[in-house]
Amino acid sequence: MSSIKRKPLLIVEDDLALQKQMRWAFDQNETVVADDAESAIAQIRRFEPAVVTMDLGLPPNPDGVTEGFNLLKKILDVAPHTKVIVLTGQNDHANALQAIRLGAYDFYAKPFDPVLLGFTIERAYRLHELQEENRRLQTSVQKSSFAGLITQDAAMLRMCRIVEKIAPTNATVLLLGESGTGKEVVARALHDLSPRRKERFVAINCAAIPEALLESELFGYEKGAFTGAAKQTIGKVEIAHKGTLFLDEVGDLPMPLQAKLLRFLQERVIERVGGREEIAVDIRIVCATHQDLKMMIAERKFREDLYFRLAEIVLDIPPLRKRVGDAALIAHSFVRRFAEEHRRGTSSLQPKAIDEIESYPWPGNVRELENCIKRAVIMAESSTITADDLGLSRVVSTAGTNSTASDASNVATENTANGQRTDKLNLRQVRDEAERQAVARVLGRVDGNLSKAAELLGVSRPTLYELLDRFGLR
Repeated sequence: MSSIKRKPLLIVEDDLALQKQMRWAFDQNETVVADDAESAIAQIRRFEPAVVTMDLGLPPNPDGVTEGFNLLKKILDVAPHTKVIVLTGQNDHANALQAIRLGAYDFYAKPFDPVLLGFTIERAYRLHELQEENRRLQTSVQKSSFAGLITQDAAMLRMCRIVEKIAPTNATVLLLGESGTGKEVVARALHDLSPRRKERFVAINCAAIPEALLESELFGYEKGAFTGAAKQTIGKVEIAHKGTLFLDEVGDLPMPLQAKLLRFLQERVIERVGGREEIAVDIRIVCATHQDLKMMIAERKFREDLYFRLAEIVLDIPPLRKRVGDAALIAHSFVRRFAEEHRRGTSSLQPKAIDEIESYPWPGNVRELENCIKRAVIMAESSTITADDLGLSRVVSTAGTNSTASDASNVATENTANGQRTDKLNLRQVRDEAERQAVARVLGRVDGNLSKAAELLGVSRPTLYELLDRFGLR
C-alpha cells in the first residue's frame, strides 16, 4: 500500500485546531495546509492539487468573506481545473451560492462530518480525473489530426488554429511554402479535421507526371480514347469523390489543363478523356506550390482566374529557419524515430550538434533535416550524435545575430509580417516576444524536458509553467 501515490489535498484554514482535525480525518491523502491566501497560492503552484477545501474567512479579515472570494478567483486563475470545496457556516447559504457562481465545485457547512465531507472530496477527485482523461483524449485526437507536424513556433501554431477553423468548411485552400516545409501534412490535417475525414484523401503531384498523361491521370479516360487505353479508367478526381483532392505543385500545371481544372471548379463536373458524359463530383480541393503564382500570372504562365478560384483561403507555411526552436525539437524527434527503426538503442544529440542544427539555415527544410538525422543515426559510432556525424557545412552567421538590438529588430520584423505595425510595438511587447523566443529555443534544445529548461533559463519550475501558459507553449 505504501507504494500507492497519495492524491494531494490542499486544506486552506487559519484555525490551527481545525487544520489538525482535517489532516487527521483525510490522512489517506497527501494533505498540505495553508493558513492565508499567499501560502495557499504557493502550495497550489508547488503541489498542483486536484482538490482544495477552503474557509472563506481568512486573514487579514477572518470575520469577512472578501479575502476568501479573492483567493477563490486566484486559485481558478492559476489552476482552472482544480475543484474547490468551500466550507461555510450553517446559515451562510448566500455566500456559499456566491462561491458556486464564482466557480467553486461545491460547498459544505461547518462543523464538518469527516465521512460526508470525505464523500464530497472523493467525488471531486473522480470528476477531475474524468475531465483530465477527456482532455487527454481530445489532445490525442488533435495530435493525430496533425500527425507528423511538430512545432512550438508562434506562427506555425497560429496556422494550426486557422486550419482548425477552416477544416469543417468546403473552402478551397492554397498552401504556399518552400519545398519540405510540410504542405502535405497540413493538407492531410485539413482533411482529417473535416466532415470528409471518413472518405478518401487523394494526393497527386502535378510536377511528377508527364504533361501528356496528367489529364488522364486527373480526369480518367474511356476505353479506346487513345492507344493503350484498353479499359475504362477513372481519374484521381473521381476517386476522391466525397473526400479531399490534394494537388501538389499546382503551379506546374500546363496551361490547357489549367483551363479544364477551372471549368471543373466552376461546374463541379468532369468529362473523362475520350468521353462525352458529364460526371458530377463532390470533392474538397486543397492545392500547394512553392512557386510565386502572382509572378507566374504576370509572366502569363498561370491563369489569374484559376488563381482566384484556388485562393479562397491562402496559408503561407514558414520555412524551418524562421520557426524558433523547431529545428532542434524536430531533430530530437527524428533521432528517437530512426534509432528505433534502425535498432541503434537510445541515441541523443550532443550539445554542439544541437548548436549546428540551430545555426544551419536548412534550405531543404524539414525534409533535409530528416535526411540529415537519418544519416547521422546510421553513421554515428556511438549512441551520442556529434556535430561531425551531422556533416553540415558551416554557414557564416550574420554578425551581431545574438545582440539585443538585433533580437529587438527581429521581433519587430516578425510582428510586422504578422500584421502588427512596428510603430505600435512597445517595450513590453518586445520583451514578451524575446522571452517567448528564448523559452521556445530552450525547449527545443532540451527536447521538452522542463527541469532542464528551467535550469538553462535560470528560473524555477513554477515560473516556467507560468511562461508556458502565457505563451501557449504547454
